[in-house]
Amino acid sequence: MSSNFGTLFRLSTFGESHCKAVGVIIDGCPPGVRLTEEDIQPQLDRRRPGQSKLTTDRQEKDQVNILSGTENGLTLGSPIALKVNNRDQRPGDYGDMQTIPRPSHADYTYMAKYGIKASSGGGRSSARETIGTVASGAVAAKVIAEQYGIEIIAWVSAVGPFKAKTVNLDTITRVEIDQTDLRCPDPDIFQKMHDHILSLKEAGDSTGGVVSCVIRNVPPGLGEPVYEKLEAKLAQAMLAIPATKGFEIGSGFAGTVMKGSEHNDPFVKRDGALGTKTNNSGGIQGGISNGEHIHFRVAFKPPATISQAQQTVNYKGDPVTLEAKGRHDPCVVPRAVPIVESMAALVLVDMAMRQEARHALNQV
Repeated sequence: MSSNFGTLFRLSTFGESHCKAVGVIIDGCPPGVRLTEEDIQPQLDRRRPGQSKLTTDRQEKDQVNILSGTENGLTLGSPIALKVNNRDQRPGDYGDMQTIPRPSHADYTYMAKYGIKASSGGGRSSARETIGTVASGAVAAKVIAEQYGIEIIAWVSAVGPFKAKTVNLDTITRVEIDQTDLRCPDPDIFQKMHDHILSLKEAGDSTGGVVSCVIRNVPPGLGEPVYEKLEAKLAQAMLAIPATKGFEIGSGFAGTVMKGSEHNDPFVKRDGALGTKTNNSGGIQGGISNGEHIHFRVAFKPPATISQAQQTVNYKGDPVTLEAKGRHDPCVVPRAVPIVESMAALVLVDMAMRQEARHALNQV
């Protein structure tokens, strides 16, 4: 099973949704970075379950512990091990689902691949697994913020049929986004989104949504040609998040109906360097950052586990009625915001370190 990510800044996550603990081992973090649990915990708090009525009722504090790789608040350059204990476990909620694969869930495909699956929750396919991603992403974000001034801001831009207005990519802040439990900065549409999610939760149903993200202050030159393009690595990272079904960058699919004369981003001189007048490219050209804001959107499907009765079959193929128990998100996008930010940070720190290594080799 592939639970590793990155080339120079590498991570390996571990743990299932209802085991004793989940976490991550980071290898390749530069030495001398100031790092304590307080640097990591805020993003885990934004991701944790039970934080509002819009999320699962599972109660977890998700307190992170640094087990290795730091001393006196500084990274040593050796592997950093981070652990979060699972406390509010209820494996008994999944008794019926041991013999019935949940529709549109990973139960069947994991069984088809391995011949065995975690008996409770989603195992490694559960969003619980993303704790390791968020914890390591917080470390990555600190590195690129301190060394490059790179900022990564994500927000909820759509829930079901409701879409938020376009935000100012230059000025949007995490403070604005976190003013509501939905993490949507549009006050005119927020309440409709909020009520939509709560009504579906009451009905035992779910809905999907979209998380948008902007990455600011990215230097030009990050990314690799052909198969390691920056947008390709971002797409891989985002589609590795549970429940994702789509990724588009810059103009995205809307660009397909534009003419080249409309879509092209003319160059301008800005602060003594080249910039672009428009940004339909989304900050990346030829797979390499051009210095403009990188902006993209990630589509999340409705959570597969719902408490409504569903007609399906068990693993033997016998018709059954499934009424799933357990505590599940009616919509994942409020908690997906820090996950998207974290995966973006992991891609950017790795690409930045690759570029530094290239410069070092050129100077030899």
